[in-house]
Amino acid sequence: MEGRIDHLTYDPVSERLFVCALGNNTVEVLDLRKGERVHSIIGLGAPQGVGYAPELNRLFVANDKGGVCKIYDGKLFQAVGELRFEDDADNVRYDETSQKIYVGFGSGGIAIVNAPDGKQVGSIKLSGHPEAFQLEKKGSRIFVNVPNSRHVAVVDRDEGEVVARWKTDLAFANFPMALDETDHRLFVGCRLPSRLVVLNTDSGDVIAKTDISGDCDDLFYDAKRQRVYAICGAGKIDVIDQIDPNTYRVSTTIGTADGARTGLFVSERDVLFVAVPRRGSQQAEVRCYQIE
Repeated sequence: MEGRIDHLTYDPVSERLFVCALGNNTVEVLDLRKGERVHSIIGLGAPQGVGYAPELNRLFVANDKGGVCKIYDGKLFQAVGELRFEDDADNVRYDETSQKIYVGFGSGGIAIVNAPDGKQVGSIKLSGHPEAFQLEKKGSRIFVNVPNSRHVAVVDRDEGEVVARWKTDLAFANFPMALDETDHRLFVGCRLPSRLVVLNTDSGDVIAKTDISGDCDDLFYDAKRQRVYAICGAGKIDVIDQIDPNTYRVSTTIGTADGARTGLFVSERDVLFVAVPRRGSQQAEVRCYQIE
């Protein structure tokens, strides 16, 4: 595998990991039971985001090139549909309750797709390109990082529009995001400077800030252990303890590899997967970190 590796998703039924090998123009399918790659979906255009609907066995792959979102059946990986957004189709999220796929794209939009038939049913307008976003499970909001506009957009998905814009207190380049819905806390990873910013989802107020390693591109909240995992391209995983909903502290920093900035936390396996790109003598791989 060559070049950058972007986002990952998990199939809990067959225990597979889908990895966007952006620089390779492929999605790699890893069988976690066998511990090996079992398939390569080829012919993609810089795949960035991937979403999986387990009950439909459908895979949605968002591509930078041409803004194409391709839909595959999850058994033989035959293409069963495609959607064309203006360009730069990026992060993908799946809402199991409504069976809707959300795809961030272009200079400012999130497309809403009906997963069973693969048809676009709506679009949400934003002021700039969306990076990571999180869907509330117990509410109707979507929280969206819009780094070019230097804010977090709050979308009401029933209304299909932005209802608030939250600032991140002089920390910019807000790319990754995680959500602690129970404690009403939103975690925003910023790169300028390298900082985790914690927002109150009731008010939008900044509750806490803590310095993290450079070039963070994925953030995950571990509700069981009340921790945040920040995967950083500087070659680090930062483990941030939630002392209480208002207090956060980096407790551990684990060395990974240069440029390893994306991954996936799978809570049911207690595993943090980290994608390591090929750099010099370092081969491309997905590392599994068992959480204790």
